[in-house]
Amino acid sequence: MGHTLLLEVPESVYELLTKTAEQVGRSREALAAEWLVATVNRLAYDPLEEFIGAFSSDVSDWADDHDQYLGKSLMETMHNVEREGA
Repeated sequence: MGHTLLLEVPESVYELLTKTAEQVGRSREALAAEWLVATVNRLAYDPLEEFIGAFSSDVSDWADDHDQYLGKSLMETMHNVEREGA
């Protein structure tokens, strides 16, 4: 069963939501609901959560920022592969 929410968002969020909704041919409300569900699912069902606390590390914010660390590592790996292939 769905529930209705009335949200107040900053102008910048509203503008981005409007622009994106127009580009994909959907309503702002449908797109906002989709984004909210995706974000909640990502936070609630993080596949790396089982590893939090399993390893010793000097990085104190790994649990909160692991996506950023993994993304940075992936970008560095891709950059290295591009350099080696050139």
